[in-house]
Amino acid sequence: MLKRLFQYGRQLSPADGELAPRGIDLWMLAAIVALVSLGIVMVYSGSAVFAGARYKDGEFFLRRQLVYAALGCLALYVGARLDYGIYQRFTYPMLLASALSLCALLIPGLGTRVDGAVRWFRLGGISFQPSEPAKFSLLVYLSYSLAKKRHTMSSFSIGVLPHLLVAGLMALMVLLQPDLGTSAVMIAVTLILLLVAGARLTYVVIALLAGFPLAYQQIVGTPWRMRRLLAFLDPWSYRRSAGYQISESLISIGSGGLRGLGLGEGRQKLFFLPAAHTDFVFAIIGEELGFTGLAAVVGLFLLLVLRTLRASFAARDLFGGYLAFGCAALIAVQALLHMAVVTGLAPTKGITLPFVSYGGTALITMMFIAGVALNISGRYPRPAPVSRRRLPDGNRRRPQRVVVAGAEGHSEAV
Repeated sequence: MLKRLFQYGRQLSPADGELAPRGIDLWMLAAIVALVSLGIVMVYSGSAVFAGARYKDGEFFLRRQLVYAALGCLALYVGARLDYGIYQRFTYPMLLASALSLCALLIPGLGTRVDGAVRWFRLGGISFQPSEPAKFSLLVYLSYSLAKKRHTMSSFSIGVLPHLLVAGLMALMVLLQPDLGTSAVMIAVTLILLLVAGARLTYVVIALLAGFPLAYQQIVGTPWRMRRLLAFLDPWSYRRSAGYQISESLISIGSGGLRGLGLGEGRQKLFFLPAAHTDFVFAIIGEELGFTGLAAVVGLFLLLVLRTLRASFAARDLFGGYLAFGCAALIAVQALLHMAVVTGLAPTKGITLPFVSYGGTALITMMFIAGVALNISGRYPRPAPVSRRRLPDGNRRRPQRVVVAGAEGHSEAV
């Protein structure tokens, strides 16, 4: 189904043979700017009290987020200006660098442990999370390899299995940090791109069944994850333990009503809802801006994803089409997972809301990915078939009648 959608979109995309660049997609850019701007405001609102108590500085996280946003704007500019075709030349070096950085985190003493997980390198006051750029490296690899193997996708061993192995190894290294949410996002985006490239649904089902024992072991065999699963099924029975975050999140959203309590007037951030400026920022938006604010955020993500898909359909080559589709899938899957966790539709898992939540590596990487999508949208359209190209006077090009002399002197039209 996804392959048909992708092919249908590329058939319908504007490709009338004009060779002028389309320019930057202003709707896409507006959605990015709006989300980042909202994120800065909500990070300050959700963190001011906590920062004041912990660091004696209510603007501690705000100043850092402003720096991250400035660096993110630079990353957005670079991603939008750099021809996306160059990533094909560095596909495997990027993938190798990401794999090595993820492996390095597993070496005792190299990574920094925060809340029981080792996901960051820290040098002085600067921290770096390798799993964020690893998402983009995986996207580039999948887009490049799937475009090369587009005629072999009917074969499981040649067209599907190599991509599953690479994505599975990357996701496994992230899972060992441990970070189940990011690894799940990687696998989901991989399966989506495989379906877009033409893999049979049966192959995807086989891959899911093959990964089920590991998923079962990671959830049921890990006591704290099992408690989160039970709290997901009945958060109010576990409100004082594993269900505390989701219970407070639901209270936060419910308190907002239609219009919200007002910007900065939320009460759950007053040491009731943990991670109010990171993993549960969507709940603070609901409390202070109400259902209207939540709907606006969803609308902005929908606009961004749809414009990115439009860029995918109109890309000049298959690599660009797959890469833009992967960018859209990454943004959509991560945003949906964050919203599902915050609203109690998925078990509690620490995952940020793209462009909005506090975080340096996540914000900068996501803005670079958005810049790449902008670059794909602004490149030359695909050449149209000769029958669709227009002449300068607006008429369609028509086959010309050429008369040549036949072997016996008769004229022939070609």
